[in-house]
Amino acid sequence: MIDTHTHLYSEEFDQDRSETIQRAIDQGISTFYLPAIDSETHQKMLDLEAQYPAQIHAMMGLHPCYVKPETWEKELQIVEKFLAKRNFPAIGEIGIDLYWDQSTLDIQIKAFERQIEWAIDKDLPIVIHTRNSFDEVFEVLERKKHPDLRGIFHCFSGDLEQAQHAIDLQFLLGIGGVVTFKNGKIDQFLHEIPLDKIVLETDSPYLAPVPHRGKRNESAYLNLVAGKLVNIYGKDFAEIDHVTTENAERIFRHV
Repeated sequence: MIDTHTHLYSEEFDQDRSETIQRAIDQGISTFYLPAIDSETHQKMLDLEAQYPAQIHAMMGLHPCYVKPETWEKELQIVEKFLAKRNFPAIGEIGIDLYWDQSTLDIQIKAFERQIEWAIDKDLPIVIHTRNSFDEVFEVLERKKHPDLRGIFHCFSGDLEQAQHAIDLQFLLGIGGVVTFKNGKIDQFLHEIPLDKIVLETDSPYLAPVPHRGKRNESAYLNLVAGKLVNIYGKDFAEIDHVTTENAERIFRHV
């Protein structure tokens, strides 16, 4: 299986990172995609990728929560330099977050649009962070619509209409621990979404699935997400594994 979104380089794993990765590999997780945050963690992320070149692939981008008035343009210059220097499987995680700070919406939109333009130019998928911001994200995507614009709505937590809108725009839905939550709601309609529009993720160390909710998440728990999809889709584990892995390989064009 492929964990399409995991922050394995975050400080929450500093004490047992290699053991955490090995646990996931032992559970059948063969590939890990690391979303970028900002320049303070880029090197740590890239160093981890270098340690596990066959299994770990780093994205590049500026997370919307780190789009700050005094630094966002400089941060984007750093992202642009990395994108010019080497190949990445995706630009992410990028998008709009109105949960933590609504005052930066205008520059979040500008940063989002600029990174979308780079993705189109380089024919790369984008990995979208959307929190309290579906309308704003869709507005940008409609404005920037392009035959090559594609990617993943990371940690999808919207409703059925929003899911279908994302799919219509050539995006897959990243499904993680939220699907196991009693109040997560997406489990109520996910069966209406074709399995070939789904990829698996953990977003570790965040959003651990039941029964680990509230604790540190890790990539080994991807099996619990897949297990929930077994129940939702009425398909066996091997098929969930196979289809979602193929979906991830297709969107990232398997680097």
